[in-house]
Amino acid sequence: MKSSVRLPASLAAAAAALLLTSASLAVFAKGQLPNHRRPEPANACADRCDAVVIDWSAAAVQVIEAADGYADPMAASRALAMMHLAMHDAVNAVQPRYRRYALDTLPASAGEADATVAAAVAAHDVLAGLYPQPAATTLLKAQLARTLFEAGVGATVEAGKATGHAAAAAVLAKRAHDGSRAFEAYSEGSRPGEYRYTAPFDFAAAPHWRNLEPFALASAAQFRTAPPPALDSEDYRRAFEEVRRVGGKHAGAERSADETHYASFWYEFSDMGWNRIARTVANRVPQDLWDRARTFALLNVAMADAYIAGWDSKYFHNFWRPVTAIHLAADDGNPHTAPNPGFEPLLVSPPVPDMPSTHSALGMAAAVVLTDAFGAGRAFRFASSSALPAHPARSFASFEVAALENGDSRVKGGLHFRFAVDAGLKLGRQVGEHVIDEALPRLPDAKVRVAVRK
Repeated sequence: MKSSVRLPASLAAAAAALLLTSASLAVFAKGQLPNHRRPEPANACADRCDAVVIDWSAAAVQVIEAADGYADPMAASRALAMMHLAMHDAVNAVQPRYRRYALDTLPASAGEADATVAAAVAAHDVLAGLYPQPAATTLLKAQLARTLFEAGVGATVEAGKATGHAAAAAVLAKRAHDGSRAFEAYSEGSRPGEYRYTAPFDFAAAPHWRNLEPFALASAAQFRTAPPPALDSEDYRRAFEEVRRVGGKHAGAERSADETHYASFWYEFSDMGWNRIARTVANRVPQDLWDRARTFALLNVAMADAYIAGWDSKYFHNFWRPVTAIHLAADDGNPHTAPNPGFEPLLVSPPVPDMPSTHSALGMAAAVVLTDAFGAGRAFRFASSSALPAHPARSFASFEVAALENGDSRVKGGLHFRFAVDAGLKLGRQVGEHVIDEALPRLPDAKVRVAVRK
């Protein structure tokens, strides 16, 4: 009987490839001297002040990688949601436009603060609180120093620091007892249809995550998925046969070359990939600092809650993975399924139950949020850290098209039954729509009044 909150390095290895270059963390530009200036107007920020959100989204990946090798995607998703919520709260303390998540008591100087500084300090403090490892601390200090150097000195900068500290402290306090540090014992099943550990793992990952306090959902079970089809049903036989035909590692798998490419392409952790998509599009679509902070906060809240809701359904249904089902088909009571003890999926099955596919849920939740923020017909191209070397990037006509391919990749990789993917896509859509409707709403008396630092 074993349990773990961390995934082994073998599953996390794909997450290590696309990181920031060291140049992106340069603290001082050559030939520049500290910029001493008179205090700026309240709520001022630099040209493209929204870039602080994009920069910290990218920096967070490197910080998490330096801290633990990005070995725990659920914890990483929680951290990203917390960081972006703190940034959102910080800028909305400077100038309230959207409801804050955690920050209730504002520093006296918040209204005079540099919003960019407030956002950067909030991001720094959250990540520093969650990842105290020396390597992560070094990266965090460098990234924050860059923002502070560009901001210069003055009363607005000091007020920004105070506001950022307060926002981060409020978020860290609110999530301090959310269940992320809990432990829950788990034993694999023994009856047909029950989850069994899948090679090379001898545990199920983080069963306690189903009890984590959601960020925006009323409960983890709010959108609990329907159960998988009965083992002796035609629906099960059809899904079984599909993954057996197209999801195997062997040369005879009925899978096209492109399907093999996108199975690997989408294999990286969802929070990494969809934040990279968001940064790619954000660099082309203007938003001010307030809307940028909210977009990234909603994106990461939706993915974090999709993990929590997905884990609730996974461990509630406790359904076996395709690799187990194909090996043990002689015991499933369905006369139309045949066992194949030699079957291996194209990709390594993550060590959690099948139903639903949370990878699909996170992808659709992200797509719903990004569509709301950037538009339904937004085409983009991005690269994946798990892509095959000859095919590092893919193009998509919309976020939804990408989410659907992301879901399909789990069947083509031999990781999920089709019904698990469909359930995950539905769950992700429900979570994403709920987050848009309920989280961080616009304040009824909000005024848009943003000065720009000259």
